Amino acid sequence: MKRVVFMSFLVSLLTLGAFVSAAPQAELWPRWEAHNSSSTDEVDHAAWGSFLDSYLVSDHPSGVNRVRYADVSSTDRRSLQQYLNNMQDVAVSNLNRDEQLAYWINLYNAATVELILDNYPLDSIRDIGEGMFSSGPWDDELLTVEGEGLTLNDIEHRIIRPIWQDERIHYVVNCASIGCPDLYPEPLTAENWERIFAESARSYITHERGVRFERNRLYLSEIFNWYVADFGDSFSGVVAHVSQYVDADTASRLEAYDGRVRYEYDWSLNEP
Repeated sequence: MKRVVFMSFLVSLLTLGAFVSAAPQAELWPRWEAHNSSSTDEVDHAAWGSFLDSYLVSDHPSGVNRVRYADVSSTDRRSLQQYLNNMQDVAVSNLNRDEQLAYWINLYNAATVELILDNYPLDSIRDIGEGMFSSGPWDDELLTVEGEGLTLNDIEHRIIRPIWQDERIHYVVNCASIGCPDLYPEPLTAENWERIFAESARSYITHERGVRFERNRLYLSEIFNWYVADFGDSFSGVVAHVSQYVDADTASRLEAYDGRVRYEYDWSLNEP
């Protein structure tokens, strides 16, 4: 009897593990489609920029941007928290689309950094989360905007991805992990987001954690597996996407590749 109970528990645990590790689909939350195309309002992201200037290591030998979480002063922590409070007071539905895009991405990234600081020290963001079977904080309600409670998954998968439908979004939302695309060293704005999207995509794809060949085996980031639907919903779609950013030789090898693909992702915390 004990063995039956244990096996049932194990099956349930494995099933739940498979569920929580699956990438959420892009499913629009219609409430956030509202915008004002004629609005000239701008959101002030100076405090977030100051934090990045002080604590982001953008020249690490690994080629991966790191955050000096252990060095954040109490004063700068309070400034970050005040920035997040101010962001939650923004009437985001009255902004134009470009301003909204910058707003949501900066909010996501700043909230993730604050989440790490609130739980530091830790080895991985996946060590955080509410509930016995949690494998991360992405479904925990962390923010309130226009009276709506929001999780990180809400922002990324119910707002940003379905509204803007730009696969490069995956290169600018940061999950505080080594395997994740870099936290960019300046806030996004309505004026610079296109440049940052392009630079972030190229930086990640040309780094070994994005795309690489090793002993004739192709290694790709799990991002291209989890979110294949955003990259043409096929391996050929992924190849077409990444080939825009790699050198000609790598592009040719990708086009001709017909072997097995190994997907990797390092969930270690992105600290120096």
